Amino acid sequence: MPTNSLQGDYTSAKRPVTPWSRACPSLCFYLSMVNTVWQASRQARQGDYDDRAWGESSRRIIEALEAVGVEFQIEGVENFSSLSSPCVFIGNHMSTLETFVLPTLIVAHQPVTFVVKKSLVDYPIFRHVMVSRNPVVVERSNPRDDLKVVLEEGTKRLQSGVSIAVFPQTTRTVDFNPAQFNSIGIKLAKRAAVPVVPVALKTDAWGNGRWFKDFGRIDPTRRVHFAFGPPIAVEGNGSATQAAVVEFIQGKLAQWQEEQF
Repeated sequence: MPTNSLQGDYTSAKRPVTPWSRACPSLCFYLSMVNTVWQASRQARQGDYDDRAWGESSRRIIEALEAVGVEFQIEGVENFSSLSSPCVFIGNHMSTLETFVLPTLIVAHQPVTFVVKKSLVDYPIFRHVMVSRNPVVVERSNPRDDLKVVLEEGTKRLQSGVSIAVFPQTTRTVDFNPAQFNSIGIKLAKRAAVPVVPVALKTDAWGNGRWFKDFGRIDPTRRVHFAFGPPIAVEGNGSATQAAVVEFIQGKLAQWQEEQF
């Protein structure tokens, strides 16, 4: 397993922030982020971008965010680190941050890939990284076609020992609305006969941009949270499992909201 990834639960240590980073956190972070993505893309184009490299790049994103004052709290890694089978990670989708950070939290323990929209595998520079991870690609134009792709391609990945991370919301949003949180991850887990692992996250430190949604303002006053819940076997039609995932996410978001004040 990769050794340059985070190995378990994690809380950012207090560290000094340079005056320049404090004054211009977004600029300083994005300069570092672009450099990391450029190096990763070059490795991917050369066919030399494996899970170890992915975990290392992902960890560098955390370090770049911490360098401008963003703090992280990650909990519940033990809920999946000892699993003997792949699983389906199902989480809310708040910002671009989770796409960059989740790899280093997971690949130290098991291989993983994502269900992604097609634009991510067409994105300049970053597409080489994403394609190298063999993601499940959906169009986001026809829900029925997307479900078919996820069930067929996702099952193939899971049967080969690769876990799948999926964000069932239709779009990234700070507000969690269960009505917009579909059950595609539950359906995939049931078909592949693997457990689901709920993922609650609060990543609004990386804002959604007004003109370029992926590149919003970095706000170091907002702590980043990731919490992994216990694995859940899908039984019956999966409605109870879906409810349990939603309850876990809502509970964590409410807890973090209270701790903020």
